[in-house]
Amino acid sequence: MADIKYSQAAFNDLEDIGDYISMDLKNPTAAHNTVSRIIDTIEKLEASPYLGSQLSSRYENAGNYRYLVCGNYLVFYRYEEPVVFIDRILYGKRNHLSILFGEVSEDEE
Repeated sequence: MADIKYSQAAFNDLEDIGDYISMDLKNPTAAHNTVSRIIDTIEKLEASPYLGSQLSSRYENAGNYRYLVCGNYLVFYRYEEPVVFIDRILYGKRNHLSILFGEVSEDEE
């Protein structure tokens, strides 16, 4: 059984997702359900840390990152036995490579 550890950025991502849906879209129920679904998906990694796809299968130089699709969101993580590190949780249409690897464009700021 793997341990799951969230980065501060991943915690912030979850909070931002919930705040956006709740406040900007004015739907607190959907915000709660979306965040809960993401957390439930992440918890599956405890028993199956290789559940997600390898990011390197889509992008060269992606290292050992893996990702899970959870509705409109992507959960980016690394498995370093015995720990699954949740690095980011991003909206699927964002430029996640720039965000993950530090080359943030003006559109992402």
